[in-house]
Amino acid sequence: MLPSSRSLLAPTPLPAMAVRRPPPPPHLPNRGGHPLARPPACRAVTRVALAPSLSAAAATAASSSPPANKKKVLVPIAMGTEEMEAVILAGVLRRAGADVTLASVEDGLEVEASCGSRIVADKPIADCADKVFDLVALPGGMPGSVRLRDSEILQRITVRQAEEKRLYGAICAAPAVVLMPWGLHKRKKITCHPSFIEDLPTFRAVESNVQVSGELTTSRGPGTSFQFALSFVEQLFGPCTAEDMDTTLMTDVDDNLERSIEVNEIEWSSDHNPHVLIPIANGSEEMEIIMLANVLRRAKVNVVLASVEKSRSILGSQRMRIVADKSILDASALKYDLIILPGGPSGAERLHKSRVLKKLLKEQKQTGRMYGGICSSPMILQKQGLLQDKSVTAHPSIVDQLTCDVIDRSKVVIDGNLITGMGLGTVIDFSLAIIKKFFGHGRAKGVANGMVFDYPKS
Repeated sequence: MLPSSRSLLAPTPLPAMAVRRPPPPPHLPNRGGHPLARPPACRAVTRVALAPSLSAAAATAASSSPPANKKKVLVPIAMGTEEMEAVILAGVLRRAGADVTLASVEDGLEVEASCGSRIVADKPIADCADKVFDLVALPGGMPGSVRLRDSEILQRITVRQAEEKRLYGAICAAPAVVLMPWGLHKRKKITCHPSFIEDLPTFRAVESNVQVSGELTTSRGPGTSFQFALSFVEQLFGPCTAEDMDTTLMTDVDDNLERSIEVNEIEWSSDHNPHVLIPIANGSEEMEIIMLANVLRRAKVNVVLASVEKSRSILGSQRMRIVADKSILDASALKYDLIILPGGPSGAERLHKSRVLKKLLKEQKQTGRMYGGICSSPMILQKQGLLQDKSVTAHPSIVDQLTCDVIDRSKVVIDGNLITGMGLGTVIDFSLAIIKKFFGHGRAKGVANGMVFDYPKS
């Protein structure tokens, strides 16, 4: 995990909340224009020169190209890779229509990432040695970046990518730890995690969240991963596709939304580091799973990923395989301070069918312990009678099916011992709200700084 000593991002003030009843329409309004249509400073993106792939034809590539001509993307992973960066890169680009290969530089396909999550790659890096990619994007994390740097096959692939003027990029520690030793930073403006910025050539280093310099794109950390991934969507498929993805991911939610609001406030206390259960299933949204586990573990929360399937290995909604820590039956032997359900419609339905999980959630409410869900999973909580007399938020596509109070002007809603979140683009705020409830604002701010995520000072 990268140190959290410094943040170069300024806090933003929080506006007043709005509560309404009945629930909101399925799509959030977009006031003031779409973020991708704003000047680059709105995204903290600096462009030095447009990459060759940014052409008029690229805007329609995703819809007009036959499957065989899909944009091909390589995301290499290693032991100690920053899992949030890898999974967001792969998840966003797959949603945009790219053919993404997660490739392991290790001897096996399964890697344990920097915050403890276990991800299964699609292929070994050796199988990619002779392939041609439209984009090679390196996640950061330590010691994952070092292990990527030491892969001779990956080095040959990436050097060839740069020499042939195709897109490549790196985030977090990787620009300094990987690209610089390979000489792929020369004559480029470049950014990276604040902990490594002093390792960059002074006259080339910048502090923008995303830096596009010709074929090279770099970014700062887990908290800028969505911006990093969306910059590649724009370069590969054009601004219209990037704009659509921004809306789908809910990373473009109205700037006037509250970060988090609380009603019926109670103290979330614990005489130990909190134990949090995240049940997962085939079809669960892997970006949400990984972000939840990653951010909470950064705060020293004891997180257990538990599979409700027969196998501990689950296949997420974007075809990424995650290995749970335990089966739900084994996990049920413990008591948890908080149980969180991730979204993904088909995954949420499979969670709903788990008798063991249903029993755990019932006990959680009866004993007054905390529980919650994000995206589409509040619908499952409602089916199990866990939202009576509660106020919630949820993904706009399901709120018209909820019968409880819906607060649609906040990314996160906390009602007593219940916490709910809107969707993918709000998961980091959701996770930080949990940390704040258990440990206070200072711990949440420290975690946000380490991820290079914009968070208020107080």
